[in-house]
Amino acid sequence: MLGGLLKRVFGSVNDRTVAGLRKRVDAINALEEQISALDDEALKAKTDEFRSRLNNGETLDDILEEAFAVVREAAKRTLGMRHFDVQLIGGMVLHSGKIAEMKTGEGKTLVATLPVYLNALDGKGAHVVTVNDYLARRDAGWMGNVYTFLGLTVGVIVPQMPEQMRKQQYACDITYATNNELGFDYLRDNLKFRLEDMAQREPNFAIVDEVDSILIDEARTPLIISGPSEDSSGLYRQINEVIPKLTEADYEKDEKSKAISLTEDGQENVENILRDAGVLEDGNLYDIQNVSLVHHVNQALRAHKMFTADVDYVVKDDKIIIVDEFTGRLQEGRRYSDGLHQALEAKEGVKVQNENQTIASVTFQNYFRMYNKLAGMTGTAMTEAAEFEEIYGLEVIEIPTNKDMVRIDNDDEVYRSAREKEAAGIEQIKICHEKGQPVLVGTISIERSEQISKTLTQMKIPHKVLNARHHEQEAHIISDAGVPGAVTIATNMAGRGTDIQLGGNLEMRVERETQGMEDQAAIDAKVAEITADIEAKKKQVLDAGGLFVLGTERHESRRIDNQLRGRSGRQGDPGESKFYVSLEDDLMRIFGSERMDGMLQKLGLEDGEAIIHPWVNKALEKAQQKVEARNFEIRKQLLKFDDVMNDQRKVIFEQRKELMRADDVHDTVLDMRYEVIDDIVDKAMPKDALPDQWSIDSMHEETLRIFGLNLPVQEWAKEEGIADQEIRERLREAVDQKMAKKAVDMGTEMMRYAERGLLLQLLDTAWKDHLLNLDHLRQGIGLRAYGQRDPLNEYKSEAFELFESMLDNLRSTVTQVLSHVEIRADQAQQALEPEAPTDLEESGPSDEEDAPATAVRSMGTQYTKDTAPPGFIFHEGLRRWLHPNDPETWGKVSRNSVCPCGSGKKYKHCHGNL
Repeated sequence: MLGGLLKRVFGSVNDRTVAGLRKRVDAINALEEQISALDDEALKAKTDEFRSRLNNGETLDDILEEAFAVVREAAKRTLGMRHFDVQLIGGMVLHSGKIAEMKTGEGKTLVATLPVYLNALDGKGAHVVTVNDYLARRDAGWMGNVYTFLGLTVGVIVPQMPEQMRKQQYACDITYATNNELGFDYLRDNLKFRLEDMAQREPNFAIVDEVDSILIDEARTPLIISGPSEDSSGLYRQINEVIPKLTEADYEKDEKSKAISLTEDGQENVENILRDAGVLEDGNLYDIQNVSLVHHVNQALRAHKMFTADVDYVVKDDKIIIVDEFTGRLQEGRRYSDGLHQALEAKEGVKVQNENQTIASVTFQNYFRMYNKLAGMTGTAMTEAAEFEEIYGLEVIEIPTNKDMVRIDNDDEVYRSAREKEAAGIEQIKICHEKGQPVLVGTISIERSEQISKTLTQMKIPHKVLNARHHEQEAHIISDAGVPGAVTIATNMAGRGTDIQLGGNLEMRVERETQGMEDQAAIDAKVAEITADIEAKKKQVLDAGGLFVLGTERHESRRIDNQLRGRSGRQGDPGESKFYVSLEDDLMRIFGSERMDGMLQKLGLEDGEAIIHPWVNKALEKAQQKVEARNFEIRKQLLKFDDVMNDQRKVIFEQRKELMRADDVHDTVLDMRYEVIDDIVDKAMPKDALPDQWSIDSMHEETLRIFGLNLPVQEWAKEEGIADQEIRERLREAVDQKMAKKAVDMGTEMMRYAERGLLLQLLDTAWKDHLLNLDHLRQGIGLRAYGQRDPLNEYKSEAFELFESMLDNLRSTVTQVLSHVEIRADQAQQALEPEAPTDLEESGPSDEEDAPATAVRSMGTQYTKDTAPPGFIFHEGLRRWLHPNDPETWGKVSRNSVCPCGSGKKYKHCHGNL
């Protein structure tokens, strides 16, 4: 209460921030006459002048007013658009590294030109991040006119772009790209073996368009680059046959978190079915040797009971294609992780693809936090202001509209059944269509949009369905959504980035209707005709009440509902919005519809009647706030776990860059070799141990295995007064002599290149295996809570131990491989320039969790009979070179295969014995 009083007297923090920026707007406006008087050449010369001033010690803030005035003038001359004062405020908010919340239609695309130009002047690069490829191309071409006029270079990154061209686009002053392309390029760069092959520069400044969609909605899942693992498609199909035989008593599900688990009866039932099918050989389902079966059963359960065709995914061209739950877009090329996608393929009877193993991954939270300065813009960020502040350190500033908002937002209509709700919604669509008022119908699933479309078709009401199958098509459908009587059905936010203009979109109509015309006079006449037609239609729509936004269901996030509402009422236009809700909707059903149903029954609600009251809106808002808070906690918890991996990722990626920068990594390899020798000696001759307690035989075996040297360490150990330091020095001397001779035989230059190439490859292999270990650790760490231990602290501790272990193993492997490897002249190219893996798959925000993990080539496949290290043999079953006495060279071995050690036993009963 007191806070509200103070806010009325002094204004909110937001109001005071905006008021403070208005002074700088006045300064920019004062420069307009002076800047307008410059001719084109003088205006372009301002860019070089600004750069010179920055080089002489001025800051970006010092030149802000003049730079903004120059951009406004350039936009007037190239685009015929002049920035409003509120757009200048938005530009200053973005420049200061904050989020500008600007309503739909306020010209966010134009606003971005101001801070992007200013921040690109220092030559370090500025990125504009969009939600899809169409918008990246459109905005780069459209706003690029301003930048190129002022002498800056503009690039755009699109899928399947050749590597060299990709690098050229990143080298531009300004680069437009989607969040996925940026993230995957970062990961791909860190799989390369030469600095000159890396596409991206150091992340400097980025403006994220639709920042809530990218940094909140898509931040729950990491970007993953993965490669094929072993084939287990048959097992997915076998387990798939089990699930239809279960009853509801066999499992428990939690729809809020999309989790499901077997009951005790269910476990017994599944075990019996699997035994009958010959899948479960011995023991029960939860014995350690059957842990992979548990994983398959759980994922099959989720696929059958928690995921629905045409809602969560669609079946198309013998493939399962994910439907983005926030945008309704089909996510071609993306796959659910952790075997869920394979379980869905088995369920729907399409080809089951191989599982993949993670090679590299990063979350959007950690990727975008690498930028020196990050900003964002959207129409809806205030509801998530706390998350933006806590996760990204981004403050949200609400920018006033250029014209007052006059849209009427009606209270929700709540019905008892979905049938009644749909009938009421269809009736409203019919009324609007008949009076010439355009309607935008918002749904939360493709299935729902197709159902409404079917009903409207039966009623002979013309309409268009927008469920984001093609981005270009989206823009054209949205551009016609404001004509009289138009009915457009949109899934969630599909079509964002293109305004719904009342009467129609002049630019898109001109492009469409003048296509192929060459006579300029005829084109001009056509443009005049289209302009007059749009003006007449706009008046008709204004008289009918503007765009009517009809929500068929409340989304679990208020922000998504506000995005839908925000499509109406742009730039002071009239408009109206209303949501139709039933107690059978997911949000109402899961979050407390029973009390509401009881209340409606007491009120004596008749069939087809609705309850409409502000209290109902408040109750719905509270339900949405609960879901938002829970989702925020999930994202925050995921980020805490990913931060652990991120610290390790930064160390590894930076180490790779250092190795690539270095012409010679001999000192690094030498340090590794000496550390390995120290480890061997320390284990065999522990401090303060007596000579008869030394493990000299194990020292001999290790020096033979790792260095290929048969040294008389047993004789050394018998010498009077011998100590660990002397043996350490003898080992170093013997190994150094061997490596020096190898360098002479191979050629010193080739040896140095071989060291560098092998070190990079083995580092990648070690990191890939480490990611798999972290995946496994992450999956089971939650169970520690039952022992009253904090899973996050346990994860931090064990992840650090795994990281140390990985580095120890890497030192040993690098030393061993370099001690045994022989490279002939005809193999030099492969050693000097190893290729990054090519059989990779990318998965991103539509996956659910980190995917399991790989695809880096095994070193073992590169040997020949002449070049294999001593003791190595070619194993026909594993199709690789290995050493029978060194399990580290075996790679992945099936538990039922014969053990590579030569014992004749099955691997699971020999070296694979758990």
